[in-house]
Amino acid sequence: MHDRMFFTPVAVSVGAGHKRMIASLFDMHEFLTEFPPSRRRLSYGAAVKACEAARAGEISIEAARDALITFATTAGILWPPAQPAVSVKPVARGFGGYAA
Repeated sequence: MHDRMFFTPVAVSVGAGHKRMIASLFDMHEFLTEFPPSRRRLSYGAAVKACEAARAGEISIEAARDALITFATTAGILWPPAQPAVSVKPVARGFGGYAA
């Protein structure tokens, strides 16, 4: 089977601050198959159907990607698009080199 790639991969959280990049229909199918049944919602079924339809050429690959994003959003596993900015401020050093 020829795997069809997404124009832009989808990043999802897979627990404890780890992310998984889903870049193709094969990746999407594998991820959805492995997703725990206890956490599946209605949008899960729609994502599975969209993946199957895209693999059969019935819908566009980007429509399947959109279904995956909808599922990930409702399941609360969509990786945030931008990482939070971390600010580092210089501090006055006390005895021993630790901040006072």
